[in-house]
Amino acid sequence: MLEPSIKLMKQKADSRYTLSIMAAKRARDIVEGKPRLTDVDIDKPVSIAVHEIAEDLITYKRKDK
Repeated sequence: MLEPSIKLMKQKADSRYTLSIMAAKRARDIVEGKPRLTDVDIDKPVSIAVHEIAEDLITYKRKDK
């Protein structure tokens, strides 16, 4: 079973593309040395980022046009 679930992750953003960008940007930050915001026993930056998003530690805001 995948953790966190896809069903939960869909509730965190308005589209799967937004989720993808959020995870990619946060994973890049983790690779560059920024501290983890969650305590999970995982070493992969993308997986860490996904867990942070699932725990509402990483969010996004749309720019007004």
